[in-house]
Amino acid sequence: MRLHKNLFFLTLLVFVFSCKSTQKSLDDQSASLKEEVVNYDLEDALLWKIEGNGLTKSSYLFGTIHMIKKENFYWPKGTLAALDDSEKAAFEVDLDDMFDVSAQMGMITKAFMKDNQTLADFYSEEDYRFVKDHFKDMGIPMFFLEKIKPMFLTVFASGDVEFGAGLGGDSDVKSYEMELYELCQDSNKDVDGLETLEFQISVFDSIPYQAQADMLLETIRSSDAENDMFKEMIAMYTSQDINKMVSSMSEEEAGIQGYEDILLYQRNKNWIPVMSDKMAEASTFFAVGAGHLGGKDGVIHLLKESGYKLTPLSQKTDK
Repeated sequence: MRLHKNLFFLTLLVFVFSCKSTQKSLDDQSASLKEEVVNYDLEDALLWKIEGNGLTKSSYLFGTIHMIKKENFYWPKGTLAALDDSEKAAFEVDLDDMFDVSAQMGMITKAFMKDNQTLADFYSEEDYRFVKDHFKDMGIPMFFLEKIKPMFLTVFASGDVEFGAGLGGDSDVKSYEMELYELCQDSNKDVDGLETLEFQISVFDSIPYQAQADMLLETIRSSDAENDMFKEMIAMYTSQDINKMVSSMSEEEAGIQGYEDILLYQRNKNWIPVMSDKMAEASTFFAVGAGHLGGKDGVIHLLKESGYKLTPLSQKTDK
């Protein structure tokens, strides 16, 4: 069971970093981006009904946050009813694959860097010692982390997130994906994915290890700011402010420059034909990171461009 949980959490890291990347952009692009966002403002809602374009039954789109403190967890109005009304559910990846032992073993190896490279290859002696001491203070010997892709480690570096978080047990963090998945299991509802596990892990390989290492170092150096950013992201989510999630891109300094398209926008575009096929087959409850919903390249606008009618169903925080 531990292997199941570890793999599930590793794949969530792609999603988490996608959400974090929406809060970073190049300063020289900020003005034009703000202008674009204004033209695509949406109602504050995490749950949307999808109709039209030949559909015989409505489907639903729900924005998740992949990790959240238990004290902040809640179901926006109508979410569980929409799930119950749907014939199947689709996540960013098929969560059934998390419990396939053969898939697990193959994915775990992809968390490691290629060509026997280690973290020490990307730092000066001083910076490497700084990173090593940070994880040592967290109780994690560098021996266990040396060959893992730096972007995986970035999510843990601030100390906000622990290994295994959001997967039950004694953790004070929950995962919307896992909660929804368990509800589907209890009701014998089929689940599916918009992307494969292989693709999710390959996203890391699209970003050079040196850039990943730089991001890890910067995260450790500014852990207080990272904590504040995580809290801000929680506040935006609980208020269902999907517009602010997009506009915040222009309000932060660049982290990893030029990779937002890989982590977020191109994936949104890839999902639209997949979603169309699934909705044509059965009423589907789609659960994707809330950072994917808004903006001109967000899933809501892209679905509208494809001919669908989207109606907000949930309201601002109603616990």
